[in-house]
Amino acid sequence: MCSVRPAAGRAVRCRPGDKHQAVLNRSPALHPWVVLDDAVLRRRVGGADVMAEQIDHLTVMAQRPNVDIQILPFTSGAHAKGSGGHFLILGRDDEENPLGSMNVVYLELHRRGLYLDAPVDVQNYKLMFGYRRSQAADTSASLELLTAARQEPTS
Repeated sequence: MCSVRPAAGRAVRCRPGDKHQAVLNRSPALHPWVVLDDAVLRRRVGGADVMAEQIDHLTVMAQRPNVDIQILPFTSGAHAKGSGGHFLILGRDDEENPLGSMNVVYLELHRRGLYLDAPVDVQNYKLMFGYRRSQAADTSASLELLTAARQEPTS
């Protein structure tokens, strides 16, 4: 949370992520597609209230037309062999102008981030992401999994 003082002198609470979420409302809107391991819904971080707030936020985001959230349930078994953890694929594909395409993979490491932009690296991570998506519940079932996780006892 952050605190700012508007011209009227009143303190206003804001969330740093609010600026980042603006890209979801612009035209054309960003269209994130996220695959989350079931463990992120079950491993408590920050207490019951924080977990409830996070799951509620995911549920709201999952209902947006330009946001796809899929849950990779425990029942799907081991996943994405060789991925080494979480990653982001950033960029765009421009079929009309391939030179206008841009893709990089971002890996968050312990002390720094690493960007991979070699086409073979990007392609490998796209394949892993496709595999994870195919093993994850579809967006409707994932919304049900979010709802079920929110209803689980958090004490």
